[in-house]
Amino acid sequence: MITLQGVRKNYSSEVAIGPVDLQIPAGGITALIGPNGAGKSTLLTMIGRLNGMDAGAIEIAGYDVASTRSKDLAKIVSVLRQENHFVTRLTVRQLVGFGRFPHSKGRLTRTDEEIVSRAIDFLDLAPLEGRYLDELSGGQRQRAYVAMVLAQDTAFVLLDEPLNNLDMKHAVQMMKHLRRAAEELGRTIVIVLHDINFAGHYADHICAMKDGAVVEFGVPSEIMTDEVLSRVFDTAVQVVDGPSGPLAVYY
Repeated sequence: MITLQGVRKNYSSEVAIGPVDLQIPAGGITALIGPNGAGKSTLLTMIGRLNGMDAGAIEIAGYDVASTRSKDLAKIVSVLRQENHFVTRLTVRQLVGFGRFPHSKGRLTRTDEEIVSRAIDFLDLAPLEGRYLDELSGGQRQRAYVAMVLAQDTAFVLLDEPLNNLDMKHAVQMMKHLRRAAEELGRTIVIVLHDINFAGHYADHICAMKDGAVVEFGVPSEIMTDEVLSRVFDTAVQVVDGPSGPLAVYY
C-alpha cells in the first residue's frame, strides 16, 4: 500500500499541490487522471522521491519515502519519468540492464541477465534487444523503458504518461502489457493517464485530481459517470455503454 498523509508541494502563494491524504491499495493498476496542471505528475514524482515535499509524509509498503536510503528505496519502487533522455549508442538490452543497477551496481550476474531477458521477453522486445535506441520507433523505445523499469524488479512501479507519443495501436498494446504485469507479475502500478477511457478500461482504481487536490478516488464504475467526469474536467461528459465497458464522450 502507498499512503500519503498531508502531502503538500508549494510553488507559489497561488499554486500548490495538496494537502493530499490518499491510500493507494497494493496490487493492480491505479490511474491518476485530471486536466492539465491538476498535479498528477507532481504527485507521482513525490511518491517516487524525484520531487521533494514541503509538508506531509509518504509511505510505500511501510517504508518512509523521505528517510529510507536511496539504495533500499530503489528495491521497493521504480519510476519512469515522462522525459526520457536516451543515449543513442545504447542497445535495448543495455538499457534494460540499467534496471538491475540497484541490485548489481553495474556488474550483472547470471541472475541479473536472466531477469533482464525475462523483462525483454515480457515486452516482446527479443527481436530488438541488439538494436540501438535511435534505430527504434517511439513505441518500441517506450516499451524498452518500461522493460527497464520491470527489470528493476520492484513491487511498486510508477509511470508518468507512458502512452505519450504512442499511436492508438501501440497505446493499447502498452496498456495490455501493464495489465499483464499487474496480474502475472504481481506488480502495483500507478500510472498517469490523459485518456480517461484507457483508465476506465484497464485500471482497478482511478484517482481524479483537479487544481492540485484529489477530488475523487474509487473503482472505475464510481468515477466513470457523467457527473464526476464533467466536474473533474470542467466540460460536458457523457458516459455511454461501449462494447467492453463504459466510454466517456466529450461534447
